Amino acid sequence: MLFPTEKFFEKDQRQAFFGRILRKIFLDDWAMKLIALIITLGLWLGVTGLRTPTSRRITSVPLSLRVANDLEITNSPVTEIDIKISGDKSKIDQINQRDLVVSVDLTEAQAGDRTVQITPDNVSIELPAGFKLEEIQPSKIAVRLEKIIERDVPVKAETEGGVADDFEIYASSTNPLTVRVRGPESFVKPLDSISTEKINVEAKQEDFTAVQVSLNPVNPKIRPIDTTVVDVIFRIGEKRIEKAYLVPVKTENGSKTATVALFGAQSIFTNLRSENLRVELTKGETGENSLSLILPADIQGKVEIRKLKIN
Repeated sequence: MLFPTEKFFEKDQRQAFFGRILRKIFLDDWAMKLIALIITLGLWLGVTGLRTPTSRRITSVPLSLRVANDLEITNSPVTEIDIKISGDKSKIDQINQRDLVVSVDLTEAQAGDRTVQITPDNVSIELPAGFKLEEIQPSKIAVRLEKIIERDVPVKAETEGGVADDFEIYASSTNPLTVRVRGPESFVKPLDSISTEKINVEAKQEDFTAVQVSLNPVNPKIRPIDTTVVDVIFRIGEKRIEKAYLVPVKTENGSKTATVALFGAQSIFTNLRSENLRVELTKGETGENSLSLILPADIQGKVEIRKLKIN
């Protein structure tokens, strides 16, 4: 049992003890402790400040429009947009613009002219955790969606250069003759042919075949789907001319002349004379007169009859 004086003495001891502790905490080495407190406070303010949300505008971000497989965009809509993002100040400058793509889903849209709203709520973009897309400019774009169709079109051979002097290209044909193409309806429907890359015919004077020649669609939206190459067969021969002859012909009323115009290689006509040709007048089953031309055996199949008429 403690006497009152002992209790009083014990209370003074406790107060002295706590006083020494408080002096040690707040008064001993107070300058060093003040510096440490200032440094700690500065670090805390710095970290807190860097974590404060901030915003950044980024320009010319690629815009990707996803459409249904049977549709295609045929106008030239905006391909780049400006965005505003917000997030940690310490990390926002680390975002690389080249890694950003804004994507809009139009797979449910129908064919036709459309005005597409672009908002942070209806686009997708990959941003680091803690960042948010705040704004997009422009907020509307015009898009034309067209149905994709397929169609077979003839192939047209394109050439460059000139064949040898006194020679010409009689004909050219392709294998295959037609190819199937695919593209937007307004491009494919009026298409009357699809061209090849240019084939060099410089100084050619005989038949030849150009193999595996690439097709060259007039528009990148028109795409060959069966093949992208064809073989082209050329028939080349001596330059042709047209020459006219007056040839005697016997009729019911006596002898008359017929005008005969022939088309063929120049050399064929070098020695061909009117007397080498024979025109006959025959009466058909209906009583109508008809003319026929008999050619020398050596030029049969080599010339084209352009005109045969009694004068």
